[in-house]
Amino acid sequence: MPAQASSTSAGRATRRSFLRSATLASIAAAGSALRLGAADRSGSFMTSSDPSTDIIWMSTTRLAQLIREKKVSATEAVKACIARIETVNPKINAIVQTCFERALAEAKAADESLAKGRLLGPLHGVPMTIKDSLDTAGVVSTGGTLGRINFVPEKDATCVARARAAGAILLGKSNTPEFTLAGYSGLSTTWNLIYGVTRNPYNNMHSSAGSSGGAGAIVAAGGASFDIGSDFGGSIRGPAHANGVAGIKPTTGRVPRTGHIVDYGGIFDSYQQVGPLTRRIEDLILITPIIAGPDGLDAAMVPAPFLSAADVALKDLRVAYYTSNGLTHPTPEMQAVVKKAADAMAALGAPVREDIHPHYKEAVELRTTLRTLDGNAWMKRLADRMGSKTVAPALQFTEPKGTSVELVKGLQEQDAYRRAMTSWLKDYDVILCPANHGPAPRIDERRTGAVSYTQIYNISGWPAVVVRGGTSPEGLPLGLQVVARPFREDVAFAVAQHLEGVLGGFQKPLI
Repeated sequence: MPAQASSTSAGRATRRSFLRSATLASIAAAGSALRLGAADRSGSFMTSSDPSTDIIWMSTTRLAQLIREKKVSATEAVKACIARIETVNPKINAIVQTCFERALAEAKAADESLAKGRLLGPLHGVPMTIKDSLDTAGVVSTGGTLGRINFVPEKDATCVARARAAGAILLGKSNTPEFTLAGYSGLSTTWNLIYGVTRNPYNNMHSSAGSSGGAGAIVAAGGASFDIGSDFGGSIRGPAHANGVAGIKPTTGRVPRTGHIVDYGGIFDSYQQVGPLTRRIEDLILITPIIAGPDGLDAAMVPAPFLSAADVALKDLRVAYYTSNGLTHPTPEMQAVVKKAADAMAALGAPVREDIHPHYKEAVELRTTLRTLDGNAWMKRLADRMGSKTVAPALQFTEPKGTSVELVKGLQEQDAYRRAMTSWLKDYDVILCPANHGPAPRIDERRTGAVSYTQIYNISGWPAVVVRGGTSPEGLPLGLQVVARPFREDVAFAVAQHLEGVLGGFQKPLI
């Protein structure tokens, strides 16, 4: 079973030509079959800037390119990832359900299709895993809750269906806390009553973060080319930081939540977003447009086009950065990552200023108040709907802590904070800041304020990308967060990819 790809591949593309082809190819006919030899409107298929030759470590973009060029088969790619999962998963417990036989059958069919000159899509033959909070047709999808321990959906979640229609092959489900929101008091990692603890591949005594902890861990460990997770307050970006991978929380309204266990609607509608976790920024550029766009079910979706990251003039961007939000103070190493990123943008000629948006502390505190004002009755209704009579110890149902008057007042205050943040943003195009105040803690180390650097952008709704920016003294990854204006993922992608090159990006764990 070959795990190495041929070193003869298309030459390394320039950054601008790569990004342009990346963006355009991602948009092109994601849900329909493509004829071999067909091209996007830039005149070429998407090519990769990744020099990797090992299937399990190369970028999704490169793997898709090599499969398309028949230098690697889908079957080889799927077998390599299955073997890797079987090797690493006993150590990190990231994958909790598998569908290997189906994956191998789909890979065989993908190879046969390509042999006949028919390309299924821009992800043809690429192996993926999916967070267990997202429905996957024919594969047990628990959302980490006992009431769904044997639940097998009949339909894929919208984002899963779109990835599969683009040619990706599902290997299995990645671990998540119950409902993506509740774990065990005293544990700082992904955990649930069904599958237990997920561990960090860089050090299995440390946290994988959450709630897309299984997703971040398996992508970092080379068991999947990519995963799709969800982010309610940092649940993509936290695991990207902890596991040293790339991840995006798209703009509110970009990617449908249909088929996610905590889906859409209600007063927290703007918080929950769905996005990919990958090893390289080029893969976020490839995958995010594929899964984005209205699906006729999630009413919050906006039919906004994706702009090309290739057209972003980095030197013209007005950059704000901050090394501390005043709630939790980052380690010196984490601060150094942000400062190095700011210096790198200044070196391009971009105007850079140390600044932070207003009402940071008040907005974060209000979010916590709003989530628990009804005594978590909204989560009790969810548990009842799923048939979960026993839930995670950290999921506490109490008497309401406030009145409807206080709820309406809180929502008005939250809107006021959003307006103030939006007004502040008119002076900037991009924000650089920590993804967390320090590296992944030990699993038994309880930290407070760990998501204060991420959940603020669930409140604002702005797109936020995390890319590995450095390494802690303990040898654990440190993530840089790159935030842009609403529906300007192109800016976040362009900046993050440049800084990926400057700061080093993904580094393989020793597992």
